[in-house]
Amino acid sequence: MREQPVPLSPGALARQGVDRALLDAVIALVLEAGHLIAAEVVRPGGPRGAGDKAEIDGEVEVMLRQGLTKLLLCDFVGEETGVRLTGHRYCWVVDPNDGTRDFLQGHLGSAISVGLLRECVPVLGVVYAPLTAHGADCIAWAEGMPHLLRNGALVAPNVAAGGLAEGAQVFVSLAARTRPTQNAELCAPATFYPMPSIAYRFARVAAGDGVAAVSLYAVSTHDVVAGHALLRAGAGGLWNEQGQALGYATPAAFNQPVRFCFGGAESTCRELLARPWQVVLVDGA
Repeated sequence: MREQPVPLSPGALARQGVDRALLDAVIALVLEAGHLIAAEVVRPGGPRGAGDKAEIDGEVEVMLRQGLTKLLLCDFVGEETGVRLTGHRYCWVVDPNDGTRDFLQGHLGSAISVGLLRECVPVLGVVYAPLTAHGADCIAWAEGMPHLLRNGALVAPNVAAGGLAEGAQVFVSLAARTRPTQNAELCAPATFYPMPSIAYRFARVAAGDGVAAVSLYAVSTHDVVAGHALLRAGAGGLWNEQGQALGYATPAAFNQPVRFCFGGAESTCRELLARPWQVVLVDGA
């Protein structure tokens, strides 16, 4: 049985960056939620749901919302359970299973994404993919920490040092597999690597596995806040197709319109966003 963490006050968080105790408690909660997603995969008949909706998503978000607001009672933006905005300086932003459509089709790599905004700045992020080809993967950070945590170990990649070079990887959606030639050209001289969750794509860039992540789908704040926090840890960021840095006008809305989204080092993202990504949109890559 997981011990119930003691709620932390916003005043204490502001004085100390973000308290490491809060991050550890969020990680424990997210790992517990990951067991529900893993169990859903092996249930008789497979995961419940169709299209972009899985029943487990709502169940996981209810659990996360209850647990997170016990840790820090503040505003909340969730994909499944809605938005509560009162003007509190802190706000949880949650996607309980980013990559639902691919999850329901049997692909590995969907992820739980939990971020915390302080006055619309991402100051904590936990992205957990409970099922990947390489096993469970949890990447986390909170403001004030010099390094990321990956599966409990400190890692210190420099996102800003990444560039498009042979051997480097650019993470794109699974739909990119339908147009491999075009995606290879768009990411050259790096290689493109398809995977389901945009949150997990950003997290893996933050952890040093790739130099950039791309989304050609419309994204919402719950898709990106946690990954944005992780990228901040390594001097990375997010930009839209116009080259505008993404921030949050409110916890539920971006400060700039977003059609495409690029995450990683600024120079790498600007080089990518200048390329003609429209050529792959026929198949929604």
